[in-house]
Parts: sequence; structure tokens; C-alpha cells
Amino acid sequence: MSRLLLATRNAKKLTELRRVLEAEGVTGVEVVGLDSVPEFPEAPETGATFEDNAVAKATDAAAATGLPAVADDSGLTVAALNGMPGVLSARWAGRHGDDAANLELLLGQLADVPDERRAAAFVAAAALVTPGGGEVVVRGEWPGSLTREPRGTNGFGYDPIFVPEGETRTSAELTSAEKDADSHRGRALRLLLPHLREQAE
Repeated sequence: MSRLLLATRNAKKLTELRRVLEAEGVTGVEVVGLDSVPEFPEAPETGATFEDNAVAKATDAAAATGLPAVADDSGLTVAALNGMPGVLSARWAGRHGDDAANLELLLGQLADVPDERRAAAFVAAAALVTPGGGEVVVRGEWPGSLTREPRGTNGFGYDPIFVPEGETRTSAELTSAEKDADSHRGRALRLLLPHLREQAE
């Protein structure tokens, strides 16, 4: 069994990657998170793009642990805000990870934007870096639009206001399996699958 480090302390992301690997029949890989390895200095996310941040996180993790490392950076891009909040999604309201404040601020900024101009997309960049210097970066996008009020409890971040293209439910009203099948992170992780399979061999 080979070990693969997912450079996160987010239990939901760990569970998601394990589910994707299992659903795709990838065995022989034990996915561990940052809580399972000795602590190391983690650089702040200062990249200009999702890809920059994902590569930086994966590179740091692989160098510090000697394990192949996957890292992702994701966020919401809103057409009416010229692609923002983008890489600032998690700290849009000024405090990292304050989902309620981020949602409230974003909805306030879009209060006067008509429904037909509320297009948005969730974007995820995922990077796999191996200790020998190998690097693969992929990008998954999940297009949709934004509601005016939060709906649903099965999610986090901006899930309660994001309605995927072709859906009437928000991301937070979808089941975990439905989200895995279609989400930005699910799409990015599946693009990484051929490279993750190599780690299992």
C-alpha cells in the first residue's frame, strides 16, 4: 500500500478524494492528510491563480514529507464581479474560512444584479507533486448561477447559493454522490486519476 498525502486538514476533502478513488477502482493507495504527518511550515496562499497555490502547497508537502502530495485550491468566480472572489474566496469577508460572512458579503454585492447576469463557476486546480520533482496540474470547472438566498445544508462555503448548470437545486441540496460526480473538485480529481493510478503501482 503506497501513501499519498492530500495537503489539507479538511476532513471533507480527504473523504471526497477517498470516495473518488474508490468509485474509480483505484486500490493500493492510502490517502492521508496533514494531521497524519509531522508538522512542517506551510507557506501562505499568495499565488495569483488557483494553479499557483495548488502547486506551492503540493511542492511544500512533498518536500517536507517525502511522500507524493496532492493539493488543491478552489473558489468561486462570479461573472458580474469580473471573476472575483476567485483565489480570495475563503477570505472574501476578511477572515479566512468565515463561510457565513463570505456568503453575506457576496449576496450583498450582487443584490442589484438581475437573475440573468448571476452566472458563476466553481473552479478547482489540483496539483500532484512527487518527491523526485514530477509535477502535474489540472483544472476542473463547474458552471452555474447564484441564488438570492442560501438553500440546503449538505455543503460548505458558497454551496448554499450555487445552482449548477442544468439543476434547480443548490450544491448544498445535492447528495454527496451527486456532488462527487459533477463538482469542480471531482472533475479535477478525475483528471488526476491516471497519474494517481501510477502511484498505486
